[in-house]
Amino acid sequence: MTASFDALDAQVVRAALDDRADLFRLDFLDACESTNSVALERAGYGAPAGLVVASETQTAGRGRRGRTWHSLAGASLTFSLLWRFPPALPLGGLSLAVGVALARALEGQGAAGIMLKWPNDVLADGRKLAGILIEMVPNTPGATVIGIGLNVQLPRALAARIAAEAIGLADLLPFAPSRNLLLGAVLKELAAVLARFEADGFPALREDWLARHAYAGAEVRLSHDGVIVAQGRCVDVDQDGALLLHTDRGVQRIVSGEVSLRAR
Repeated sequence: MTASFDALDAQVVRAALDDRADLFRLDFLDACESTNSVALERAGYGAPAGLVVASETQTAGRGRRGRTWHSLAGASLTFSLLWRFPPALPLGGLSLAVGVALARALEGQGAAGIMLKWPNDVLADGRKLAGILIEMVPNTPGATVIGIGLNVQLPRALAARIAAEAIGLADLLPFAPSRNLLLGAVLKELAAVLARFEADGFPALREDWLARHAYAGAEVRLSHDGVIVAQGRCVDVDQDGALLLHTDRGVQRIVSGEVSLRAR
């Protein structure tokens, strides 16, 4: 399926937000280096919680651990949300909580088989559908930028630039959804999930995440910068979002790293 250009329209997104519209300030750009970079800069100047920076194209979109996030105008939904949590609130498990919000929104659009890969990927059919990048605003405790990149469609021009196996939301649905309505749905779920996270922390969302755990019970390997540092079986996630991995040395708590399935 080829991408049809569905330009971002703040008025349409606000309508889709219904009674949540007042929580967000929408800023849509034709192009930027990175929506996270823009949101971080504006946060430093005092931008309010609920700032949403979305861009049709990014020239230097960032993924987790320094990777590049590739997107294509009209085929992707790339945006960043500034949220200001209480300064003393522990933020462990935040990327997992955001994954729950994304999964709920996508399921609400009719997508089946949505799974979550620790700590920040959304999968479908074993392939990457969306990624999450959490960044803290320097010198501002609690101020957090949540970056989301979602493949709406996956035309050949985009698929050829993505190293990992990827999939588009249009592959899961009878037709490609409106990006404006999709963004509205995601923001509504984020508002609900972040409010719950702020009130009760990740434990309140842990069971929802585990219900979609892509690698539950699977044999995996953990790597840092391409070097394998542990391998074992995924058994759980802890109350703070740490991955619990059963290894030959017992159960280890994993707080960072890249998880992949072990070759059989």
